[in-house]
Amino acid sequence: MSLPVVATARPAARIYRPAKNAMQSGKARTKSWVLEFEPGAARVPEPLMGWVSGADTQAQVKLTFASKEEAVAYAQRNGLAATITEPQAPSLKIRTYADNFRPGRIRW
Repeated sequence: MSLPVVATARPAARIYRPAKNAMQSGKARTKSWVLEFEPGAARVPEPLMGWVSGADTQAQVKLTFASKEEAVAYAQRNGLAATITEPQAPSLKIRTYADNFRPGRIRW
């Protein structure tokens, strides 16, 4: 069974900087920028087993770059319509261990 392939004029891509993993305190893999291709065709379930499959192999590709400018230059060089998502600045709540025992911390 062949899947229908819908060709677009310019392949779409997304450029972003990954967020820190919420389950760990380290910031590994958050310094680089990632170019990820948008899905070009819808994924459809296979009739026999029900597994989801797609004909778009570019959806599996993630390219990493050291800077945003390199990622944008790559997208322009290859004719990609890229959407750039800027990272949000983390809001830091600086607290000390002594704040746990501060009077007036809990309102009754």
